[in-house]
Amino acid sequence: MSEKSNEKITSREVDFAQWYTDVCKAADLVDYSSVKGSMIIRPYGYAIWEHIVSVLDKMFKETGHVNVQMPMFIPESLFNIEKEHVEGFAPEVAWVTRGGKEELEEKMIVRPTSEVLFCEHFKKIIKSYRDLPILYNQWCTIVRWEKETRPFLRSREILWQEGHTMHATKEEAMEETLRMLECYRKLQEDFLALPVITGKKTEKEKFAGAEASYTVEAMMWNGVALQNGTSHYFGDGFAKAFHIQFLNKNNELETPYQTSWGVTTRMIGSLIMVHGDDRGLVLPPKIAPTKVAIIPIGDVEDVLTSMTDCLAAREISFMVDCSDKSPGYKFAEAEVKGYPIRLEIGKRDLEQGEVTIVRRDTLEKIKVAKDEAVDKIEGLLETIQKDMLEKARVRRDSMIYEAKDYPEFLKIAKEKTGFIKSKWCGEGTCEDKIKEDTTYKSRCIIDECHDGKCVCCGKDAKYDIYWGKQY
Repeated sequence: MSEKSNEKITSREVDFAQWYTDVCKAADLVDYSSVKGSMIIRPYGYAIWEHIVSVLDKMFKETGHVNVQMPMFIPESLFNIEKEHVEGFAPEVAWVTRGGKEELEEKMIVRPTSEVLFCEHFKKIIKSYRDLPILYNQWCTIVRWEKETRPFLRSREILWQEGHTMHATKEEAMEETLRMLECYRKLQEDFLALPVITGKKTEKEKFAGAEASYTVEAMMWNGVALQNGTSHYFGDGFAKAFHIQFLNKNNELETPYQTSWGVTTRMIGSLIMVHGDDRGLVLPPKIAPTKVAIIPIGDVEDVLTSMTDCLAAREISFMVDCSDKSPGYKFAEAEVKGYPIRLEIGKRDLEQGEVTIVRRDTLEKIKVAKDEAVDKIEGLLETIQKDMLEKARVRRDSMIYEAKDYPEFLKIAKEKTGFIKSKWCGEGTCEDKIKEDTTYKSRCIIDECHDGKCVCCGKDAKYDIYWGKQY
């Protein structure tokens, strides 16, 4: 790591946005380039993404999905087939009008998402009920011409996965939609230690072209919401637009039902903003590329070799900092990178038969017998994972408020940060009014309700819903 690691990280209490940028840079996660609106994901940042990919890809394959690769470019005529989809993405589309020195006969877009490409392909390969279900996933980049960008959270070029499936019945398609939403919840709570809320998007907030959209909502340390993944039920709308049909068991033509679901590197932004502190990154052990940073102090070669052999045998990833930097610098560097555990092996401690273990999440220092160190580390990694989730959940829950009427809603929105839970009539006019008056947007519908009044208009409520400010 360069001398940049000694630069002061702005306190998140003083300027949360600047703190976030400082951590991204100080931990060597990203860098900027001359490509405006896009980021360079550096090796350490990409290693975190690789760990997320490996977890998710395993989940996908265990549920019967296979990976495919679609083209990057979409002809304009193909993109225009589903009108609602086109209207939703038009403001963010990047167009290609020339190839080499020649104008293209038909201009193309750089994919902002791949529904139309998958549908064109599905039309060719789906003929019979025996061809269904089709369970495809794609790992790729997409382009959306964002006006304001921020590392991981919003970029013009985005690393993500997009699942696309076709089913014989609407019941199967809806089951798939909710199954993949659960995969995302499991990833974020069990591996990223992010407490999340799942639910249905409102009509105004759903994906362009979908019948229903479901979301995974996380709350950042400062109370702002981040949509960390979505799963969409398309019904048969896209299939009808693309004339996709199959022969059922009675030799009759039917239209299949479709889903789409995806997550992006935005989740790395969540890791930073939920778990990070003024010293830098704090990574949950299950997703940390390096779980243990070993700092040898003095000539401790024999013990160091023994420790690394034991860690390797238990498949606990580690790094050894044998550089000529001072121990204090190495400690700070390990903290800014967010390694879950720092193991200090010093001659003075070894004279007492001990080593020092430091937890990154709490900064607690633990003296332990050197022969028991690896056992202690293995147990601590599990403890840290659980403690980080619980700590984040407690903070999240402390910033969830309930409003019974509109004056109370306005008071909370003015004085607090976080999510507001309320009753809602389901009308877009109330949704728009709340957004206009407070900048709070609907996050997700938790459930239908059959009692209570809408927090905005006072009419009979249809839903329990969360509201919040968003990135």
